[in-house]
Amino acid sequence: MIKTKVLYGHPNDAAAFEEYYVNTHMAKAAKMKGHTKLEVTKFTSAPDGGKPAYYRMAEFWFSGPEAMQATMGSPEGQAVAADLVNFATGGATLLVGSVEE
Repeated sequence: MIKTKVLYGHPNDAAAFEEYYVNTHMAKAAKMKGHTKLEVTKFTSAPDGGKPAYYRMAEFWFSGPEAMQATMGSPEGQAVAADLVNFATGGATLLVGSVEE
């Protein structure tokens, strides 16, 4: 199992981020085929109750590296990746890793 994680930094305008993320970006992500699971998280606080290091996180689960590469290399996957510049004003960090169970 392979997981691709996107960590979103704090946006300049949280309301604008949420509007675009929910209504536009996630609609594009929903068109992607080949992942087995998609989870999105909006962080509420750091463990000490302070500001969290990141604003949001999206995790895409894939059966293996080939499935991830096919999905992310598809026109739909490329559209999602290219869309980040349209709303992720706080930056986005992408990570890929093997899930160990």
